[in-house]
Amino acid sequence: MRIPKHIGVIPDGNRRWAKEAGLEKKEGYAHGLAPGLEVLRLARQAGVEELTYYGFTTDNCGRPAEQVEAFSRACVEAVELIAAEPVSLLVVGNTKARVFPSRLLPYTTRQDFNGGGMRVNFLVNYGWEWDLAGLECPGSSRPAICRQLQSRDISRVDLVIRWGGMRRLSGFLPVQAVYADFYVVDRLWPDFQKEDFWQALEWYQKQDVTLGG
Repeated sequence: MRIPKHIGVIPDGNRRWAKEAGLEKKEGYAHGLAPGLEVLRLARQAGVEELTYYGFTTDNCGRPAEQVEAFSRACVEAVELIAAEPVSLLVVGNTKARVFPSRLLPYTTRQDFNGGGMRVNFLVNYGWEWDLAGLECPGSSRPAICRQLQSRDISRVDLVIRWGGMRRLSGFLPVQAVYADFYVVDRLWPDFQKEDFWQALEWYQKQDVTLGG
């Protein structure tokens, strides 16, 4: 089986799930914690070398305050759960913004936990424009000096899996995902089933890897 070295995870559908369950939208995020941990363990079992979760974006912060607080809290809990696993963990996002959770600042430098293992990245208050800002070098006579992504420690993505049925990347790592295969699970993220992951890998086997060739 051809295993993608790096999988990106877009865990969408938390608010829709909450609404369908008769809950407030903000209550959906906490129900996405267990699926995130399950994906991590399945990816490790499959031999995936790197995994990147899309936590929340700078655009998401325009939502009602109670939702911003809820998904921020869920991201903190998710990162702390991941840190209890054997991983090499990094949180990437705009730390200068007020909405960035202070409890995640210690994770913004890659660290090995529990002996290290699979590389895991978590995007928190991430924006594609923020990420690409380091590529701009106005007035520089040597532009190559500052051509660095904010997410430069994250490698090229082979497969993006998006739960929730939407057919869009939503700004997810535009440079690293430029040649990624894109698999959509219609099931909402809190309703995650193991079969979602294995079916994505099975689908990936059938894709022609050309890298633009």
